[in-house]
Amino acid sequence: MFVPCDGPVRPIGRVGPSVIPAARLAVLVHRGPPIEADRSYGALASYVARHSLAVAGPVREYYLTGRRDTEDGSRWRTEICWPVFRTGA
Repeated sequence: MFVPCDGPVRPIGRVGPSVIPAARLAVLVHRGPPIEADRSYGALASYVARHSLAVAGPVREYYLTGRRDTEDGSRWRTEICWPVFRTGA
């Protein structure tokens, strides 16, 4: 898990700064709490596998809207990003 930020980050315990490298990603926006994201993950994984796009690398989650924005879990949005290979110029 990570939180995008601009500027310096002070390490606290096991939490520290890291640069997330650029990557080519297949992206799906999950609507609702992250605890319910299993079907979204399944749909994205199926798409990537069906089109033979998968490459090694970690799946990423970007929390677009969450508890800090609204208590209404139905309004939460998470980008699920699966690494894929480049298919064109």
